[in-house]
Amino acid sequence: MKFFVERHPTIDGFVVALRTADDGGDPNLGAANVRAFLTDPKVVAMLGPFDAAVARAEIPVANAAGFAMVSPATSNPCLTRDVFTPARLNPARTAITCRQAGLPAASELRPNKTNNFFRLTTTDDLQGAAAADYMFHKLRVLRAGVLTDHEAYGQGLAYSFSARFVSLGGTILGRFELDPKNPSATAFLKSMKDAGAQAIYYGGSTQAGGCRVRAEMAGIFPAGEAAPFVGGDGIAEDPACVSSARPNSAGIFATVPIVDAAAIPSAASTVRDFKATFGNTADYGPYTLVAYDATAVLYAAIEQAIRAAGDGLPDRSTITALLAETSGLTGATGNLGFDLAGDTTNRVVSLVEATGSDPRATWKPVGAVDYSAHLPY
Repeated sequence: MKFFVERHPTIDGFVVALRTADDGGDPNLGAANVRAFLTDPKVVAMLGPFDAAVARAEIPVANAAGFAMVSPATSNPCLTRDVFTPARLNPARTAITCRQAGLPAASELRPNKTNNFFRLTTTDDLQGAAAADYMFHKLRVLRAGVLTDHEAYGQGLAYSFSARFVSLGGTILGRFELDPKNPSATAFLKSMKDAGAQAIYYGGSTQAGGCRVRAEMAGIFPAGEAAPFVGGDGIAEDPACVSSARPNSAGIFATVPIVDAAAIPSAASTVRDFKATFGNTADYGPYTLVAYDATAVLYAAIEQAIRAAGDGLPDRSTITALLAETSGLTGATGNLGFDLAGDTTNRVVSLVEATGSDPRATWKPVGAVDYSAHLPY
């Protein structure tokens, strides 16, 4: 975001200042930050946040003021809709509402009954579906076992993976919930191997012990890519996951609910310039160019709002309304736009693979599944 602003310091004669506030992952602090932004009439919109729980606390505060939020990194479905898992992505073929998943529905977060929250990430249910597509079509897996960490995020991934995998012609041989106090799955893994499973799908995070299951697979399943272990962005590019899985870290795949900028030739110069500006390799990550594009989207709306105000200070509500109309804007990560819920229309899920037992090693991009034209439900 800072890089974009440095490259574009003005909009139609206005100098752009980037005011930052760290929520530290604390929803209450995030809401307090938004209230502080709202006291300054020159703060016309917000970029962020990066965490769904924080977004859940911030959206009502911002919505009441008609204050736009553009996030590059929140993928929980219930931030933008009332359904956690669509019927066709649930093995039971019934929709799971946000309330049933233990989360407030999107409509409950918007006191003004209009949308002020937009994001450039796809939703988590598409992560599970994309993993199924990749596993079935690219890895040629026909039979799989499924485990989850029993949290809403992991459950949602597992539901959508299972339903999509079965719809493609695959077979789910069994499902297991990890015990957070003792996240061992050895007996389940042995039963899956005996049943003919070729891979294991995990819905959950590294912290819940999922990647330790990968280590348990050694000696039960063939090593490496011969028996893939596939998860979501809760394990993607996480050094702790690789450390937990060693020496069986090869063959770990994960979905990330964004476009991988490295796979887009036209983004190469922007990536190169960013790395030249910020020399620390840790400054560049999978969401860097998505954050860059989030800033570009907001700039475009602000520019139109300035013109609508007769070249005066843009109105917050006008910016929000113009963001909702964003469509076909060319960005570093592709064509940018939002649907009626505020979700990205560039519905690409990228896949990465751990490259070995070194936790510091960069995970390699291995493919992407694009649902921009057709959703898997």
